[in-house]
Amino acid sequence: MKKNLLTGLLCLSMSAALLAGCGSTASDTASTQSAAESASVSESSQAATEEASADTSVSAETETAADSEVSYPITITHAFGETVIEEKPERIVTLGWENQDTPLALGVVPVGCSAANYGKVTDKNLHTWTDAAFAALGEDNPVVFDDTDGFDYEAINDAAPDVILAAYSGMTEEEYNLLSEIAPVVTYQTAPWQTTWREQTILNAEGMGMKPEGEAKVAEVDALIQEKLAQYPELAGTKTAFLWISPDDFSTFYAYLPTDPRANFLLDLGLEVPQSILDLAENADDFSVTISRENADTLSDVEMIIVYGDEELLTALQADPLMSSIPAIKNGAVMLLDATTDMAAATTPSILSIPACIDEYLSLLNAAHENIQ
Repeated sequence: MKKNLLTGLLCLSMSAALLAGCGSTASDTASTQSAAESASVSESSQAATEEASADTSVSAETETAADSEVSYPITITHAFGETVIEEKPERIVTLGWENQDTPLALGVVPVGCSAANYGKVTDKNLHTWTDAAFAALGEDNPVVFDDTDGFDYEAINDAAPDVILAAYSGMTEEEYNLLSEIAPVVTYQTAPWQTTWREQTILNAEGMGMKPEGEAKVAEVDALIQEKLAQYPELAGTKTAFLWISPDDFSTFYAYLPTDPRANFLLDLGLEVPQSILDLAENADDFSVTISRENADTLSDVEMIIVYGDEELLTALQADPLMSSIPAIKNGAVMLLDATTDMAAATTPSILSIPACIDEYLSLLNAAHENIQ
């Protein structure tokens, strides 16, 4: 990438930065609480670290064979058209929420990635499982972009990527076009912030020329999920909503829809989306819907809730005559997500966060489930 191109990119990036973020509606506020909360997952992170380390050797053994099965150029279709990758990329940059977890899970160290912006964050501006995976692969000083307020095009260019992975992101078309001047970009296939962890992993892996490895890793994590779920049969079929509620204003709140990876992951955990949420989703094209406090009683079939907040929020909700009409709130069948914890981030799942945090997630869900009446 020539430096004179950066001059043009940076002139345009100021306007592009204003368009960055988690979506394009009022529910952006909710998504920033993600993507877009306990206290410790040290044992799980250690297991994830050991797994990533083992994956390095596996990747080294299989990479040559896998490469021989991949034909270039690779063409990937997405929301903005097509991206063509002419040869196997060596230098990988990832942008958006947890996209770096895919190459790390496959034993590849990205040359740059977006900073974590919610939940517990390490001194390297990464989530704990990502930090552990970098360390397991021998990278103690990863390049991390501060792109909360917009992509740092100059820093991304300086990383000299061969491909930019952003399967789960809120990238705009203008940002996509700017980034494509630096390297081929793999972005979401349908809409911003509406990519499941499986889709994220496989699409990013395809952009690396490692789709079979990505599919194998997904199958491995799927098997882990089923193994863990066997310990909590009582959770199966529980009608569960994932909400965002401002502690300062109950007048409107947000319900994440099955197109959002947070809500979609609940299905992986054997839970059910309440019919009331499915009805709201019928005419929605975003990852969440806005619900007014006056209509809280429409969620009369919600048995359990996951929400960002603390006990003070729950107490206030139970004291509110309208919000407490929701059975889950009335009964206290609520899993609270503290913004300073690993779980606040892990509920928006990735190929690395699931192994690191699934034990805690299921334990917290089970504790909330015990309050269902």
